[in-house]
Amino acid sequence: MATELPINDLSPLPQSGKLFGLDLGTKTIGIAISDGLRLSATPLETIRRTKFSADADALIRLIDQNQIVGLVLGLPINMDGSEGPRAQSTRAFARNFASRKPIPIAFWDERLSTSAVTRTLIEADTSRARRAEVVDKLAASYILQVALDRLSHGV
Repeated sequence: MATELPINDLSPLPQSGKLFGLDLGTKTIGIAISDGLRLSATPLETIRRTKFSADADALIRLIDQNQIVGLVLGLPINMDGSEGPRAQSTRAFARNFASRKPIPIAFWDERLSTSAVTRTLIEADTSRARRAEVVDKLAASYILQVALDRLSHGV
């Protein structure tokens, strides 16, 4: 079995260029994009998942349209730090995706990202329906922004 990429190690990513942050859910993929200077993450869109090939094709189109050089995938780690079925599924998605579109991928610990975004939306008095529409791409943005902050500090 190949060695799995470590969590919160951004060294696979190129030194410059725009990045995507991905929040892979069972029903959707939230996507966020960085600016060219990698200062900020912006929610881009949410892909409704169907089957892997269709999901990958949609993602590849967006990568090509936006000249993306690397991906930061949120990895759903359990609160005790272990990797469960959802983390294994995310790693499998990354392996399968990399065979279709060779692009550098880094995994970022996404613990509590969705709950932090949901809490912010509730505080902003966002309706439940609107929260459901935007939470995945906002979670992707949250994940990417934390990774960008780490990159800017050279750690």
